[in-house]
Amino acid sequence: MKKMEGSAECSGSLSGRVALITGGAQGIGRAIAERFQQACAQVCILDRDVKTGEAAVRELTNRSPAMPVTFLRVDLEQPDEIRTVADSMQSSYGRLDILVNNAGVELDRAFPEMSVELWDRILAINLRAPFFLTQALLPLFTPDGGAVINVSSIHSTHAFPDSTAYACSKAGLVALTRNLALELAQRNIRVNAICPGYIDTRLWDEYLRTSSDGDELAQQVTDLHPMGRRGIPADVANAALFLATDCSSFVTGTQLVVDGGLTIRTHT
Repeated sequence: MKKMEGSAECSGSLSGRVALITGGAQGIGRAIAERFQQACAQVCILDRDVKTGEAAVRELTNRSPAMPVTFLRVDLEQPDEIRTVADSMQSSYGRLDILVNNAGVELDRAFPEMSVELWDRILAINLRAPFFLTQALLPLFTPDGGAVINVSSIHSTHAFPDSTAYACSKAGLVALTRNLALELAQRNIRVNAICPGYIDTRLWDEYLRTSSDGDELAQQVTDLHPMGRRGIPADVANAALFLATDCSSFVTGTQLVVDGGLTIRTHT
């Protein structure tokens, strides 16, 4: 494949590599797309929100015209749509080097109120989709291998109120990470997970704005972090860049916690 010339912002650490990022239209996924673009990767954003996805592509491409970003509309809750992704990537790029399974939903419900329908939706998007998307895209990885990065959560190891289904999905994603790392090692494909803590995204901002005590809640959450601040999407994007590059060539099957020290606290 013809290597694309980078812009002045391009670091070159992912030069010539193709990256697919699910849920890449906003928040953490958008930050990862931007960081990979800066590192000279050819980036494809996968999202089901067409308006937001196309806007992200325009903004990122305008920022660095020499490294255009593309958009693929797919609903990861639908298995039939997942199976179309490989054909689209084959047609557009002919290969895949980096897959970031970032798309997810966090629909909090108290345990007694969790319905079968909501449970199935959370597990379908957060766990089933990464499994079958990785499976579908596996033939596009070259003999040189590549990297799969699963965005899990600190919920995978720590309990929080009203988050049982979400926690189960993210714990399952960590288990998937470890098992795929073992199965795919012979193909030179490294599989790792990132476990973010509280990250300031648009959804988090909206939640605070609609809360009666948003300012107080924001401060309470900030105070949970020994480093004295909540995370931003760029914090997770930098971790993803490390796991995508040759800097982590001997790292597989692990979970990189990005939480400002929140989960190392022994008391509040």
